[in-house]
Amino acid sequence: MNWREDRGSSVVEFALVAPLVLAVAVGVLQVVLALHVRSTLTAAAAEGARAGALAGSSTVVAERRTRDVLANVLGGGAAERVEAYRTRVDGVPVVRVSVTGRLPLIGLLGPASLTVDGHAMQEIP
Repeated sequence: MNWREDRGSSVVEFALVAPLVLAVAVGVLQVVLALHVRSTLTAAAAEGARAGALAGSSTVVAERRTRDVLANVLGGGAAERVEAYRTRVDGVPVVRVSVTGRLPLIGLLGPASLTVDGHAMQEIP
């Protein structure tokens, strides 16, 4: 038997490399999904804050608008908690919307939920 013969080596290489490639692919997919959810939560919080900051609007409108945006983009169960309140930032009245959502993670790696804020300057009637 020739020691340089490679018959069967590609099967062994595939068996050794395939799990590593699969793990890297799942890791990349997890990061992409987490970034998508984070950016969607942030955009929904900002949109809700803008809706609540309009003259004559309320924090209830801000929460409702945030939930509507999240339901349209991520589905109804994406947000665990949505809170809107009026506050001041450097003396300027703003509406702040805080959204806590679940991250679609496989396994025990990383956080299970994420909290983001969006704020908009309150219009004066």
